[in-house]
Amino acid sequence: MRPPIDLPPRTHHQQGGHPLQRLDAAYPFPHQEKHIMAGWLMPVALFAAALSLRPAITAVAPLLGLIRHDLSLNGTVASLLTSIPVLCMGCLSPLSIRLGRRWGLEQVIAWSLILITMGTSLRLVTNSAYFLLATAVLIGFGIATMGPLLSGFMKKYFPAQTAAMVAIYTTALSLGATLGSGLSLPLQMTFNSWQASLALWSLLAAAALPIWFVVMHRQAKAHTLPYIYLQSPTLPWKNTQAWLLTLHFGLLAMIFYSLMAWLPPIMESLGYSHADAAHLLTLYAFVQIPSGFLLQLLLRRVPSKKIWLLCASLMQLLGLALILCSTLPWAAVSICGLGSGMLFSLASLLPVDTASTPEEASSWAAMTQSIGYLIGALGPLLIGWMHDRTHQFGIAMLGLCLLTVVLMGLQILMVPRQLNHTAGHQPI
Repeated sequence: MRPPIDLPPRTHHQQGGHPLQRLDAAYPFPHQEKHIMAGWLMPVALFAAALSLRPAITAVAPLLGLIRHDLSLNGTVASLLTSIPVLCMGCLSPLSIRLGRRWGLEQVIAWSLILITMGTSLRLVTNSAYFLLATAVLIGFGIATMGPLLSGFMKKYFPAQTAAMVAIYTTALSLGATLGSGLSLPLQMTFNSWQASLALWSLLAAAALPIWFVVMHRQAKAHTLPYIYLQSPTLPWKNTQAWLLTLHFGLLAMIFYSLMAWLPPIMESLGYSHADAAHLLTLYAFVQIPSGFLLQLLLRRVPSKKIWLLCASLMQLLGLALILCSTLPWAAVSICGLGSGMLFSLASLLPVDTASTPEEASSWAAMTQSIGYLIGALGPLLIGWMHDRTHQFGIAMLGLCLLTVVLMGLQILMVPRQLNHTAGHQPI
């Protein structure tokens, strides 16, 4: 005879319950795992991962003149240093969902950090344009596989606190962007090498790895049964709301990455020094750091997505117009940066809040980011192409202003549906 199977004893609440309910009570499934692991470790892990997503991209712009001179790059090729990682984010985001479903969110995020560390550190030995572009591909692959899974990570461990976690996430993104843009030029002057300046940003991703190894270890201990998805969510290709969010994210990314890649050359073309132009880029990134938490406070007082999306877009439009007119550059960049930061916080929060499960959150984020980043990657390329042909940035800045107006139209269309869809959720 086969020996009897010892099952965990039933509690009073389990008597007569559904078999899956009894099994769920006996073993630590994901919703119980949240209580086990969602202490200080999870927010720190989220912050550390998000902090490493942007420096490898934003560190390039202040050094672009030196890189173009040393490697003999024209504007179009130089713009690929920003556009390639963004293109990778667009092309590979759907793949991250399959990897996360197969290996788990935590494991894939840790692998992504390893790729970012490798790609960034290899820039220390860069001696050709092709090698530098190859490192951009490797970095882009790591960023692309991690980005959508962080949305699922937030939904998995903090389903009732997504707004707060998105604030932590966007703060880390903005801080990383600020560090990359603000310190790359001083580091280049210190080491007398733009290669060393770019490679040093691998330390951020490397520092996050031990934290994520702890997360992986605890996650493995928390599972005595495999995590089985009752339904494998697919990308919401037929959902109109998802397409509106995707187009909105794409246009926002196009404006943001255009400025991150070309703001220093734009300001230099207006007569500002190389150092001042680099400082203005740092300011643009710096003012975005508190935008997530500022948005939290504003939404508690006036819980309307539409109002704050439109206000943020107006701020971005005003800043871009002032830059175009070469008026009050420090105020212009500050206003534009704060508006961009608030827009990105809301754009990151909408897919997470719409979803009902971690897997669905990752799927919505993957769709908005895949198509959105493909659209966004066009921005730096188009500005580089136009500058090669016109040798000025006026037409490009006017185009960014028009894109912001289109953003406002999309916000009017998509927000009422979003509010109806998330009725009963916390205000965001």
